[in-house]
Amino acid sequence: MAKSQESINLIDIFSEFKDLKSIDRQTFINVLEDSFRNVIAKMYGTDANYDVIINPDKGDLEIYRNRLVMEDGDVANPDTQVELSEARAIDPEIEIGEDFTDKVEFASFGRRMILNLRQTLASKILELQKENLYLKYSDMLGQVVSGELYQVWKKEMLLLDEDGNELYLPKQNQIPTDYYRKGDTVRAVVVQVDNKNLNPKIILSRTSPLFLQRLFEQEVPEVHDGLIAIKNIARIPGERAKVSVESFDERIDPVGACVGIKGARIHGIVRELRNENIDVINYTANTQLYIQRALAPAKISSMNINEEEKKAEVYLQPDEVSLAIGKGGYNIRLASMLTGYQIDVYREMADQDLEDIYLDEFNDEIDQWVLDAFKAVGLDTAKAVLNTGKQELLKRTDLEEETIDEVLRVLATEFES
Repeated sequence: MAKSQESINLIDIFSEFKDLKSIDRQTFINVLEDSFRNVIAKMYGTDANYDVIINPDKGDLEIYRNRLVMEDGDVANPDTQVELSEARAIDPEIEIGEDFTDKVEFASFGRRMILNLRQTLASKILELQKENLYLKYSDMLGQVVSGELYQVWKKEMLLLDEDGNELYLPKQNQIPTDYYRKGDTVRAVVVQVDNKNLNPKIILSRTSPLFLQRLFEQEVPEVHDGLIAIKNIARIPGERAKVSVESFDERIDPVGACVGIKGARIHGIVRELRNENIDVINYTANTQLYIQRALAPAKISSMNINEEEKKAEVYLQPDEVSLAIGKGGYNIRLASMLTGYQIDVYREMADQDLEDIYLDEFNDEIDQWVLDAFKAVGLDTAKAVLNTGKQELLKRTDLEEETIDEVLRVLATEFES
């Protein structure tokens, strides 16, 4: 009866943990043995003279106690020593000084110790799971993972991977146009793995440039194989991105390979990024040519580069300025991010506009940040601002009406004089 009860208790305990996928078999057996030894040590004061043999698949456990055979009446510690008469009742041929081994029934531990064993085991298994999760995702930093959307909160989304582990996608790491429902599969790159208070937290991102790079590696075999290198990436998530690429094989056109026939390769990336427009350009170590390519489709007339301050003054025909700046200023912002240079765009004056004045000439009367606001929307000369009109200036800049009135007054006064 005791044997039956023992098996039932063991099977109950093993069944709670035997299907753990994140812990290998040998580690699981070691944890089981340590847990049983903890219980033995609490019951008998030590576990040094005990052997624990476990078969978790069958729910089998055998515990053996090793004791030294002593003369009757000379036993000082019944847990490490046994009288000769007691030992010979089981093994008639045993002699004094020899080791005597007998089996300890698990049922003799009692209900309280069995409960303690279950709690100890659960605690050790949880610690192992957390450690394994942290190590697993620490090795996956920078890799793309998939998770099923489980819950959406105000500041983040909770995803579950194939093993049920929790992954977090913060709001600031989501593309603004992302929309998912519970149960949807979400792809993102692992950007951070925290282990505060031994509680791993895996942070994902869909806005990181690294996510875009990994998508290129998945979609473009030449990038995956290292024949084409991605040199720089600049992104405004969900809106537009610029990627510079370089080929290590002169027979391969890096831009054509990344885009694919009729855009077949890049279309999959664009869809994943919620129709984010992606410009792929050829990388070059020639700074002037690199900036020129980064500002495409605008055609540059001339350029002055300050290498020390990482600044570039770019001059264009009036009808090219809006192309260089782009919708919402995205093109010039991305070009600056991609090249690492602060790019200022200037309208190249025709002969009839020689009497025009660049806005920077007014920085002694108008704050520079105000002048920069006009330049950001392609208005870099006094006449360009005056000819645009007050209402249009209010729409295109974030400046207050009083500020625009003052700027118009200063500029108009200059030409009147």
